[in-house]
Amino acid sequence: MDIDSCYRIGYIEKTHGLKGEVTIVARESIPIQKASTILVEVNGTLVPYLVERVSDRGDKAFVKLEDVDSPEQAKALKGCSLYLPKKVRPKLDRGGFYDDEVIGFEVEDEKLGLLGEIREVVQIGPSRLLAIGRPLKEILIPIQGPFIQSVNKSKKKVRVDLPEGFLDI
Repeated sequence: MDIDSCYRIGYIEKTHGLKGEVTIVARESIPIQKASTILVEVNGTLVPYLVERVSDRGDKAFVKLEDVDSPEQAKALKGCSLYLPKKVRPKLDRGGFYDDEVIGFEVEDEKLGLLGEIREVVQIGPSRLLAIGRPLKEILIPIQGPFIQSVNKSKKKVRVDLPEGFLDI
């Protein structure tokens, strides 16, 4: 399975216990409880691991992967990114989106017109920001709050309503 058909759900933070369990830090709410297989990025390649059991703890989960039976084996996976196929992620409410879905979308302000394309979604602490590439400077628009008016996935457009002077900051 190639990485483009998957989405990153988090990473392995550290080992947990003496039987090869790992602590996973999740980026967003993930359906790991329902996953029978998880993909671990090892040296640029996605390696499938069967999930034996999961103990969920909010933004962290303790996971036992099949064939990872010692702290040494688990330690070898420390820092590795975790992926699930895009086809298994839950549908979002109208207007909701996953970070990877909006890359390349045009951003248009109601008063200022076209602002540019979304290059990436940046996570800074608890805040998610749309990073929009522009010739002179990058614009960062918070996803939370009143700025985003609509997301049209079929037209690949995001409409925003920025306060006066926002681009001067």
